[in-house]
Amino acid sequence: MKAMYKSELAKLAGVSYSSFYRFLREHRDTLTAMGYRPNSQTLRGRVLHYVCELYDIDLPEESPEPVMKHIKFR
Repeated sequence: MKAMYKSELAKLAGVSYSSFYRFLREHRDTLTAMGYRPNSQTLRGRVLHYVCELYDIDLPEESPEPVMKHIKFR
């Protein structure tokens, strides 16, 4: 998985977004050294794996299938 929204990670961790944000704020120095931006909505790469390791979050193996749009017949 390349990137995830902070709100999705909070749900996977079983905490509210505000609690998850406080957790990120406590580790801000380490995360910014890895390239984390506090105003970003998503976490990517090393930052994502670091947060998942610290918070003990199991990432889903695959992303859900994309929803097919209706195609007009004519």
